[in-house]
Amino acid sequence: MPETPRRLKPKRLPILPHADQYADQADWIGLLPPGRNILRGLRVMRRLLLVLLCTFVAISVQAVLVLMPGRAKIRFPRHYWSMMCRSIGLRVQVVGAPAHRTADGRPIIYVSNHSSWLDILVLGGRLHACFIAKEQVARWPVIATVAHLGRSVFVGRRRASTVRERDDMHARLAAGDSLILFPEGTTSDGSRVLPFRSAFLSVAELPVTAAGKPPIVQPVSVVYDRLAGLPIGRANRPLFAWYGDMDIGSHFWRLAQQCGLRATVVLHTALDPRDFPSRKALAAATWEAVANGAATLRQNRKALPLTPAGAEQAAEDARLAYA
Repeated sequence: MPETPRRLKPKRLPILPHADQYADQADWIGLLPPGRNILRGLRVMRRLLLVLLCTFVAISVQAVLVLMPGRAKIRFPRHYWSMMCRSIGLRVQVVGAPAHRTADGRPIIYVSNHSSWLDILVLGGRLHACFIAKEQVARWPVIATVAHLGRSVFVGRRRASTVRERDDMHARLAAGDSLILFPEGTTSDGSRVLPFRSAFLSVAELPVTAAGKPPIVQPVSVVYDRLAGLPIGRANRPLFAWYGDMDIGSHFWRLAQQCGLRATVVLHTALDPRDFPSRKALAAATWEAVANGAATLRQNRKALPLTPAGAEQAAEDARLAYA
């Protein structure tokens, strides 16, 4: 009788597990061959040293620049955040163009989705703007120093401080600075864009120029779409996303072991707050552009800058109302 072919047992390849299944790096790093464990550990240490070196040099330089007149203190942070992306092996692809300060002096509020501390590096390296950060950041070691020297505006969630914080943001815009805002109010798991809180856009209604005009609002979508040079799926998004009770140390350890990382930023059509009947309408139109752009990227399709469907109608309604 002919010998029956023996069926080979399929080899299980190690895959990156979900972050909430493995809280400790040691739980899953043992799945890799010993040689690869060592190489990944060395990669993490090399990247960590680069991050620390860039940070301490940048702190010294920016501490001097903030005391000097001119816009060097605004331009230098962009170079620092770009260096940070390169240090951890994260490549950034940009689709569209950032809005520029208008001829009549109107600054920009960049409104983005938020899924990770990586968003700071990615957007900071591409936009000449200051961040609006939660007040807890002002108490984090080292990071607080970087945030203060980056001229971040700190906000809380208490109603009693809302007016003061809005005034702080308005003063910064009136002085000519552009701002980066995360109106979700927290980080997500990277698989969706949470609803935008319209209260965060209250500053977009205030006049910031001598002619009494408000700032321009530009929606921005950020998605981490490549791991090892290949498209990533839902299971691997927690490698990039930082949310819930994740600590930044173990999150950095997992991330810094990887290669071929990429983030894609889509800069959508800038909106004029005066074209919308209310702050909620502006928040809804902004969310639509950000969420649709992010969904397209998560599906590994080519994303293009979007103009929210309601924005054109709102602009036409406003034109007729003021005609």
